[in-house]
Amino acid sequence: MIVLGIDPGSHRTGWGVVQVNGNRLLHVASGVVYGDSEHLPTRLANLADGLDAMLGKHRPDVLSIESIFHAKNSQSALQLGHARGIAVLCAVRAGLSVFEYTAGQIKQATTGRGRAEKEQVQAMVRMILGLGASVELVLDQSDALAAAICHAQIHGSTTGGKWQAAIAEAKRAAK
Repeated sequence: MIVLGIDPGSHRTGWGVVQVNGNRLLHVASGVVYGDSEHLPTRLANLADGLDAMLGKHRPDVLSIESIFHAKNSQSALQLGHARGIAVLCAVRAGLSVFEYTAGQIKQATTGRGRAEKEQVQAMVRMILGLGASVELVLDQSDALAAAICHAQIHGSTTGGKWQAAIAEAKRAAK
């Protein structure tokens, strides 16, 4: 199973592809799609183009994305909703099943704490996927990879595999 995780944003959207392969959880690729415009419709079009290209290249089976949440700033929440909608639309057009998880579920799956800070999530993603310090990983990417890891942990095709042991060990080491 190949899982695409998305961390949506209207200015930049993180994405991460993880493969559940037998007893292993492997980092396939990750990146960020930038809106590159102050004009929201243009940013959304850039987001769709970037996601479509990534989907064509990596051909994931499912999309894991953070569910809608309430934000203090309604304008920001609306723009985030637009970007999230573009990501879901691109995935559905590519034939992917879409799974939604709360931010707390994603953080819990990767760190063992539903209220973990972004930097803690990033550190755990590195440990779980065996990504060394030489691999550049911005917060948007690590949040997207965390969403993919969450789905793999909940719906992975194996149980008791090395990747689950890696998650458990990484959580123990972080405490």
